[in-house]
Amino acid sequence: MNVKKRIIIIGALGTMGKYLAEAFEHEHEIVRVATKSGEYQVDITSANSIEEFYKKVGEFDALVSTAGPTFVGPWESLNDKEFRKGVEGKMMGQINLVLIGQHYIKSKGSFTLISGALTYEPQLNFANASAANGAIEGFVRAAAIELDRGIRINAVSPTVIENSPQYFPYFPGEIPVTMKQLEYGFRKSIFGANTGEVIKLY
Repeated sequence: MNVKKRIIIIGALGTMGKYLAEAFEHEHEIVRVATKSGEYQVDITSANSIEEFYKKVGEFDALVSTAGPTFVGPWESLNDKEFRKGVEGKMMGQINLVLIGQHYIKSKGSFTLISGALTYEPQLNFANASAANGAIEGFVRAAAIELDRGIRINAVSPTVIENSPQYFPYFPGEIPVTMKQLEYGFRKSIFGANTGEVIKLY
């Protein structure tokens, strides 16, 4: 039986984060975090904002990230400025949650980041997300052999999810991941013993 944990959910008001917060709140203490609302606010594109957030929130057992802005749009609109949305958001934003958060998380805690099927199965309009996802997965594998105090790190990698039908047209032929599948992917990372794993939900 799982011991009650203090779990931070970054992006807790988004489609994935809201579902996960509601799924876990009956068993654990959930700290809901968003950019402009929620119990705490953080701008993950700013290392200073992340540091200030951790100082306010204090010790925790697990951090879940379902956040990470990227550029979505046609290839001809992709340039240095637009590409940096994914670099500073989904990539460095999540990486900094770990680099800074490792000093605040309890021993034997866990980080769970979000990547996605676009790493391996690119789609039109998502080159920025594909690159950011690949970077996150490489970071997770490397960080797993460096983190000390028994701290674990994994990434959950879904394809399009059932509660985001607005994205279905961008993923032709893909079977959407159910919210229950998503939940259990995160459960595996948070409560299991694995580390350095990309948990694929497709």
